[in-house]
Amino acid sequence: MGFWVGLATGLYGISFGALGVAAGLDVLQTCALSLLMFTGGSQFAFIGVLGGGGAGLAAWSAASLLGIRNGIYGMQIKQLLRPPTALQPLMAQFTIDESMAVSSAQADQGEKRRGFWAGGLGVYLFWNLATLAGALAGGAMGDVKAWGLDGAAVAAFCGLLWPHLKNQKLIVSAVAAAAITLAVVPFVAPGVPILIAGACSIVVWVLVSTRHWREPDQMVGDL
Repeated sequence: MGFWVGLATGLYGISFGALGVAAGLDVLQTCALSLLMFTGGSQFAFIGVLGGGGAGLAAWSAASLLGIRNGIYGMQIKQLLRPPTALQPLMAQFTIDESMAVSSAQADQGEKRRGFWAGGLGVYLFWNLATLAGALAGGAMGDVKAWGLDGAAVAAFCGLLWPHLKNQKLIVSAVAAAAITLAVVPFVAPGVPILIAGACSIVVWVLVSTRHWREPDQMVGDL
């Protein structure tokens, strides 16, 4: 399972490699992002801001905001697998959506550990190979927009977001964040809209959470 998850996810690295070169990074810099940062959503955010003319600080801030979820995964993995202290820094590098998903899908404790490593290492291997291939091919491809690869970042974000929209409060927060992003894009520097939207979505979440918010199944039960 981990192998196929790694292969399927790793193929996205081709578009990241091509977009990284198109954003102004060289092949080595693009590959370094995959080797060291290794979290797809944050990487796409980073090069998206740079490619749009944003400053390095804005790119770093946008990437860090999207990377917060990995810290949450880390706390869950620590509780789930109880790794030894010496192994935790290494495991942190491979704590991503896929390794968390493969691990938590297993019933046996030993399988959970094997699932974590299979998912994390599988994605890491294929993601970095694909990044290198995309970066090397990026210069020969010309304008990546002509190939539709500029939409890969948007597709990746939607793919990460969609499974988490499980109730009305999350949907309202996501819609509010999207609306705020569209509203401020013409007025602020690239990379800043996502930071503003992230802060505002937290405010929206707090507001709807403090109200008596009923889910559809609760409303059906009242009828």
